[in-house]
Amino acid sequence: MAKSRPSRARLFVALELPESARAHTARLLSPDEAWRPVPPRSLHVTLVFLGWRAEGEIERTGALTARAAEGVKPIALVPTEVRLVPPRRPRLVALDLDDPAGTCGELQGSVSAALAGEGLYEPETRPFWPHVTLARVRRGHRPSGPPGLGSPPPAFDADRVVLYRSTPHPKGAEYEPLQAFTLEA
Repeated sequence: MAKSRPSRARLFVALELPESARAHTARLLSPDEAWRPVPPRSLHVTLVFLGWRAEGEIERTGALTARAAEGVKPIALVPTEVRLVPPRRPRLVALDLDDPAGTCGELQGSVSAALAGEGLYEPETRPFWPHVTLARVRRGHRPSGPPGLGSPPPAFDADRVVLYRSTPHPKGAEYEPLQAFTLEA
């Protein structure tokens, strides 16, 4: 009798944007055939991308994330500029976020350490970059420049950490919140 393989889920932990910031951010780009905008409901700040994990690890991942977020206050973020990444042959458009108090970076480090300590995450070697991905380059297109841009949203406080399942689709991934934790003021 063959052993069945455990079901797998593509997971990441992110800060959810408050509705007002999400709505304003979604209006930054004007339509352009080279870019595939991220749907407004999917705009977020990724803290850790875990990749494909066994479904049985979801509860433990959520519990460790909740523990790492305990005592963290809502995080003040300041949108600064929209940029192409990488600049020469861009794959995406991102909204840079300034983290004046360093709290977003501290939370990312805590979540990363908690999950890595349990073997659920391999920390990245590059420094953490707080940003919101606004759009990705459509397959087969080469953008001539950034899509039309509006003004960045005003500063906002992010107060929800979410463990998401990411389901890849040809027209873009779909994100399903699995567990959410509110940062207390």
